[in-house]
Amino acid sequence: MSPNHTTPEADGQVRDAVRGNWVDTIAPRWSRPYLRLSRADRPIGTWLLLLPCWWGLLLAMVSDGQASWFDAWIFGSCAVGAFLMRGAGCTWNDITDRDFDGSVARTASRPIPSGQVSVKQALVWLALQCVIALGILLTFPAMAIALGVVSLLPVAVYPFAKRFTWWPQVFLGIAFNWGALLVWTAHTGSLGLPAVLLYLAGMAWTLFYDTIYAHQDKEDDALIGVKSTARLFGEEGTPKWLARFLVATVALMGLAIVAAAPSGEILTLVILIGGPWAMGWHMMWQMRRLKLDDHDRLLGLFRSNRNAGLLPVLFFAAALLV
Repeated sequence: MSPNHTTPEADGQVRDAVRGNWVDTIAPRWSRPYLRLSRADRPIGTWLLLLPCWWGLLLAMVSDGQASWFDAWIFGSCAVGAFLMRGAGCTWNDITDRDFDGSVARTASRPIPSGQVSVKQALVWLALQCVIALGILLTFPAMAIALGVVSLLPVAVYPFAKRFTWWPQVFLGIAFNWGALLVWTAHTGSLGLPAVLLYLAGMAWTLFYDTIYAHQDKEDDALIGVKSTARLFGEEGTPKWLARFLVATVALMGLAIVAAAPSGEILTLVILIGGPWAMGWHMMWQMRRLKLDDHDRLLGLFRSNRNAGLLPVLFFAAALLV
């Protein structure tokens, strides 16, 4: 039987990973449980953590008209840092959720509940990822380093949020969009209003895509007592709330652009505004395809948010070249 047709549990594969991914096919066998722990076989999370970083950097560069080789370093190090910190966050999440994960069909095949990795091994892997990420962070200016250290607090709290609030997606948004603040500060040397507005836009976007994602687990979550916006809104309320998150995302990103755009440069402003406009249309397309009882479609729509988030990157980069 070919690898693409084995069951997820047959070779340690995770149930919701993309079939035939590089971890399951070409990574050394000894490394696979650890890479699965970091979700390297499911790269969408790295993209969702990375894209607000790129938004912040490109908008900051357009705002002050400055570009340097250090910005190229920031751009590349964000990609590596996003991979590491998303991996660290997922490792921490799986350590804290190991008892819950074993009771949910979609997560029971993850490395810890399936027995591929012990909690002690996971803690060592967590520490290794954090140390490497810290080494990258220390190349940034002091205020950006401070923001990076503070970001560990929401990362640490997030796995517990679904136990005490119906809005755990807010805590995910706080953690996943922190890069917009950090990278703006790394480029400009200080935190500005455009970065805060961009951060809030990212939080609204996170509420949008993670509510879609959470609908996959709502039945299991109800059985084990885990809270989420999917359970809170239900099938009737979810489309209305998704529409609100869509409007908030576009509006807040638009305000960030207006606050950041160089005075008098109308063409630059028009190109920048194209970013949230295009992203909003993509999010509307997702809503039109939404079927809350179709788990495969929910996962596909969630993953499509990589493309949604890349649209502002393309428009911001184009504005930088004007």
